[in-house]
Amino acid sequence: MTLKALRRIVIVGGGTAGWMCAAALSKLMQPEQGNQPLWQIRVLESDEIGIIGVGEATIPAIKSFNAVLGIAEDDFLRATQGTFKLGIEFVNWGGLGQRYVHGFGAIGQALDGIAFQHHWLRLQAHGRAGDLFDYSINTVAPLQGKFMRPRADMAGSPLAEIAHAFHFDANLYARFLRQHAEQRQVQRTEGRIVEVLQHAEQGQSSGLISGLRLASGEVVEGDFFIDCSGLRALLIEQTLHAGFEDWSHWLPADRAWAVPCASRQPLLPFTRSTAHSAGWQWRIPLQHRTGNGHVFSSAFMEEGAAADLLLSKLDGEALAEPRLVKFRTGRRKQFWVGNCVALGLASGFMEPLESTSIHLIQTAITRLMDLFPRQGLDAADIASYNRQTQFEYERIRDFIILHYKATRRDDSPFWNYCREMAVPDSLLEKMELYRSNGRIYREANELFWEPSWLQVMHGQGLRPRAYHPLADVRPLAQVQDWADNIREVVQRCVGVMPMQGDFIAANCAAPPL
Repeated sequence: MTLKALRRIVIVGGGTAGWMCAAALSKLMQPEQGNQPLWQIRVLESDEIGIIGVGEATIPAIKSFNAVLGIAEDDFLRATQGTFKLGIEFVNWGGLGQRYVHGFGAIGQALDGIAFQHHWLRLQAHGRAGDLFDYSINTVAPLQGKFMRPRADMAGSPLAEIAHAFHFDANLYARFLRQHAEQRQVQRTEGRIVEVLQHAEQGQSSGLISGLRLASGEVVEGDFFIDCSGLRALLIEQTLHAGFEDWSHWLPADRAWAVPCASRQPLLPFTRSTAHSAGWQWRIPLQHRTGNGHVFSSAFMEEGAAADLLLSKLDGEALAEPRLVKFRTGRRKQFWVGNCVALGLASGFMEPLESTSIHLIQTAITRLMDLFPRQGLDAADIASYNRQTQFEYERIRDFIILHYKATRRDDSPFWNYCREMAVPDSLLEKMELYRSNGRIYREANELFWEPSWLQVMHGQGLRPRAYHPLADVRPLAQVQDWADNIREVVQRCVGVMPMQGDFIAANCAAPPL
């Protein structure tokens, strides 16, 4: 069956993915208020079905998403009880008692076209280098609780290069985006789906969805369906059988307990990830509470013990009972099948170690808009979407596996497994290239660029055997003066930054809930 026009778009599921999609599509595909819309956008959402809504951490790309929607940053933060994020602190990952910050933005500066780490490695070989993480404002400022937005009027200063993202309440963000979407003629329908209807050709299913039957008996028809049903993957998997590629042999964590607790001062502008004996704990500070969770492998730790460990490590009083989420790490073999695209958890699960969940929703929406069909469905468009999404998932997967593989921990069976496991060839190549001469290359359009790989590889304890030979061209004393100046300027800039709590109070404090 050929669909000549795809005018009726049905989004299955609300939550963060569903309302991000609805808000973006309504902004990009609908005319201004008062004009007849070219597309009908409808969200099916059931209050009977819970969503995985926790304190959410993001990466800087979300700023461009909000900007496209015309959302002012301070308004967004007030509406979501949000705070700022300059990076992620990793505790006990490379070894017990060790910690580092993976900060957004660059480490140091290139010199003579040679990346900073090569000059730093040369200085270190002569005992004349400071700590690698002293050369970036995004790794120094968060540990002191400092934050400010980048100063565009100070070009050339680290204060102009501050890169930030956010922490926020995911449920409040979904509610905030719902308001934006409904103002742009998105229709929300409350109801539980009991049957997925498909077009038939010669008595057989065509693989195209025609409508959704609700428990009320209503049938919601559509031309194009976006599956935001979370881990259930109601359309893409239960109906269209897209298939699933399991990555649990590389990422064995399969459970997470989540619980909020009372806030603690000072309000620190970073996510904290603390490695435990069979997984890791997240700490996400919001204005009104702190979000916490314990991601763990049920093969190495009992659920009850995992919950007890989480509750014993909270910074403040627990504000609810812990909630268990079960998952399997991996991706759909196809993300777009027929007239259905999966977004968010319906498309796959990547543990939130590097805060990529929101970003994967954002890039999927962007990719869908780039390839949205004009007439019917084109196999080339679908293949391109699936190929691009697969590449993105696999490169993020590699970056997350790196945190587990590059460890010296031998204190538990879980860490012994991770340290000794075989890893994808694409990751092994990056690790070996860095080990040889400190070289890092970003492949194609992968999400994490060279400074991110540098910070995690170095922070986890990987060390190159040598560095780029051109780093030896300048006199050593000259290179040391240059590097010392970078470090001193970073320290002075951090010294004039306000505490994050003071910045929020002056600019974007949220009203009490």
